[in-house]
Amino acid sequence: MQGILYEEASIWQFLFISCVLGGWTAWRTGKSVAESWHNVPRLLLYVALLGLAIRFIHHALFGGTMFSLQYYIVDTIVLLLFATVSFRYYRTKQMTNIYYWLYEKASPFSWKTK
Repeated sequence: MQGILYEEASIWQFLFISCVLGGWTAWRTGKSVAESWHNVPRLLLYVALLGLAIRFIHHALFGGTMFSLQYYIVDTIVLLLFATVSFRYYRTKQMTNIYYWLYEKASPFSWKTK
C-alpha cells in the first residue's frame, strides 16, 4: 500500500495527518457548511482547498511531495468522506429539529416526511 495510498515511510504518519487531523478538519467543515445552509458544491470547493492544505502539511512535516496529483486525490477522497458524512449528519439534524412538524429522522443521514 505504501506508494499507492501514501508516500510516507510509515502508515501512521498518513493516518495521523490525513485521517485524524484532516478528518477532524473535514468533519468541522461539513458541519459548518450544513449549519450555514450552503449546498454540496460549496462543500466540494472547501474540501478541494483543504486537500491542498493537507498536502502542505505532509510536505512541511515529513518532506512529502507538495504537488503530487496521485496523493492529492487520495487525501482529498479521505477528506471528502469525512466532510460528506458530517454534512449529511448535521443537515438531517438541522431539518428534523427546525422543521419538526414536517420531517422526522429516517436514519442519522436522512429524513422523511411525517
